[in-house]
Amino acid sequence: MSQAKHRIDDINKMEESTFVSTFGAVYEHSPWVAKEAWQRRPFASLDALHAVMDGVVKRAEPTQQMILIKAHPELAGRLARSGQLTAESRSEQAQAGLTSLSEDLTRRMLELNHDYQQKFGFPFIICARLNNVSTILQAMENRLAHSEETEFKTALQEISKIARLRLGDILE
Repeated sequence: MSQAKHRIDDINKMEESTFVSTFGAVYEHSPWVAKEAWQRRPFASLDALHAVMDGVVKRAEPTQQMILIKAHPELAGRLARSGQLTAESRSEQAQAGLTSLSEDLTRRMLELNHDYQQKFGFPFIICARLNNVSTILQAMENRLAHSEETEFKTALQEISKIARLRLGDILE
């Protein structure tokens, strides 16, 4: 994620295809968010762009929101172990210490991922960059007690945090 940073003035002038290719990965495997946000230019700031993109997600139908949630990989899961994460997810999981877990911690993380997926029908989502292995494991254990409705909302809130940080990586 060492790309050159864009200025807000420049992104406001981008053609739709350039904008979508630049911001399409901000929401995991969901370029539709960037595509719709582009139509709401100009943006006054990074926070304004995030608010617009977040609004696109909040206004989406619940089925579309679920597709977005399910587009996220399991933490320290199969895709991570097989090197198939997006560059953004790989970097975020590495920063949280999830790519260098001991065998015992890996097993515990996989158990919690499985239990969470079984209960809620979607992957556990947390903004890894704002956490570490310990706080992530604690959150996984705590959040298993929640209702599906609570976890659905929590997943979208965590996705918003992830998106805000990813936008910060792209914009000055």
